[in-house]
Amino acid sequence: MTSKESTLKGRAPKNKDFPVVDVDVHIHESPAALAPYCEMPWRKTLEMLADVPHRYLDIPMFGPNMAVWPAFPESGGDRRKTVTSAAQMRGDLDDLGIDIGVLFPDHFLMHAALRQTDYAVAVARAYNRWLVDEWLGEDNGLVGVVLAPHHDPPAAAAEIRRYASHRNIVGIYLPTSCVEPLYGNRRYDPVYEAAQETGLPVMLHSVTALHPVFPFNLQGFDTVFAAHVVAHPFSLISNLVSMIETGVPARFPDLKIVFTEGGVGWVPWIMLRLDKEYGERRRDVPFLTERPSAYIRKMYFATQPIEEPEHLRDMATLLSLFGGEDSVLFASDWPHHDFDHPSKVLQIPISDEAQRKIMGGNALRLFGLKETAR
Repeated sequence: MTSKESTLKGRAPKNKDFPVVDVDVHIHESPAALAPYCEMPWRKTLEMLADVPHRYLDIPMFGPNMAVWPAFPESGGDRRKTVTSAAQMRGDLDDLGIDIGVLFPDHFLMHAALRQTDYAVAVARAYNRWLVDEWLGEDNGLVGVVLAPHHDPPAAAAEIRRYASHRNIVGIYLPTSCVEPLYGNRRYDPVYEAAQETGLPVMLHSVTALHPVFPFNLQGFDTVFAAHVVAHPFSLISNLVSMIETGVPARFPDLKIVFTEGGVGWVPWIMLRLDKEYGERRRDVPFLTERPSAYIRKMYFATQPIEEPEHLRDMATLLSLFGGEDSVLFASDWPHHDFDHPSKVLQIPISDEAQRKIMGGNALRLFGLKETAR
């Protein structure tokens, strides 16, 4: 679904009478950009890293790629893959026919891989200050998610409460690539308490990496082809199962949970597997008052990278298996190499009402945004 930048214009959804909300677009934070927003002594680290030769989403001690496979040009490799200003992002989304974009970071997709807690917290705080100051000052359809440093849950909760009242902060980003322990661990309860209190959804976002924590111990694969197939959905699956086994959605009944960048094909499968185990081992999870599938049906799932069956009607059937009409959110992953164009998702043969919900209505309801199209 990747498109050359030269072909973006004119390919936006035509004659749409509903807003399109993209719940996953990426802004390009850099050490140089964040340094002025970072407290000492970690500002010195970022100033030093600013002199590191440019790498695409791979800066040591900041956003380490942590991959060992040989690189090849990706599809659409001749177009720009980063967005460095709010004006640039607004222009890109206009060309794509997207009214509202939810901003996620670039390098900090690997934020969970940072080991030193005080450094990880400091750069997360710097990112949040930079995000609010340089990207969210206008009411132009760009909204953001606050980066919650999982390394220190009380500090993460403080960041959530600090920014929750900002008019253009709509969620909480939980870095999910290389996270340890998984997000069902009770050490994260302060994060969920703050999220439930403020009404902001937690949004788990994954990325491919090689790391000695489950499920990123992918050293058995020889290629990015294999690792990329597994890393994104397995990361989301393992964290969802972890949250179910410790009763996160039961203990925090008003918590809104979103899974991004893993597609949606895995959702009905894991619902069936969890319900099967629950029928046999419910003594292990006495705090669950409903079957796991009942909790999962209240969660949200972003489309990108949307599966592409030979017959698109199969995707419509898949969505019906888990109530996707009310829980699936459109995501493009712009401007990354594997981004999904909204025109493709619009080809899934579902009802007009279901299309309206998936392309924007579900996100408006989730984030409490008004239904206005640009």
